[in-house]
Amino acid sequence: MAGSFNRVILVGNLVRDPEIRYVGSGAAVTKFTLAVNRRSKQQEETDFIDIVAWEKLAETCNTYLKKGMSCLVEGRLSIRSYEDKEGQKRKSTEVVINTMQMLDRAPRRETFDEEASPVGVGAVAAAPRQVPDNLDLDEEIPF
Repeated sequence: MAGSFNRVILVGNLVRDPEIRYVGSGAAVTKFTLAVNRRSKQQEETDFIDIVAWEKLAETCNTYLKKGMSCLVEGRLSIRSYEDKEGQKRKSTEVVINTMQMLDRAPRRETFDEEASPVGVGAVAAAPRQVPDNLDLDEEIPF
């Protein structure tokens, strides 16, 4: 029997802000739902896919992702069984991610606030580079 492979890559928009919790061991877990479009018989349909992130990635997702943002996630498909409050057996399908990339740019600030660091606390912004006047832009790159 050949080895198995479980890898999911999705690009979509967040339906709502992520929700973070901490499990008994203290590990962070963040859940959110991505709306992912697909074509079906000349029309577009939307799938709503539950996403789960753990530990440091969970905290990163909770900090930076917001409702409506577009992001790319990569992980594995997970189907788990559980009993609901009424004792009924249920299954939950979700993607447990190990990579997340925001596809939207962070919103720009309309005004500059001298007390707030635009790059981050304690960070130093690089000075803009000066382009030499004698730079030959038509010269070929040597490789």
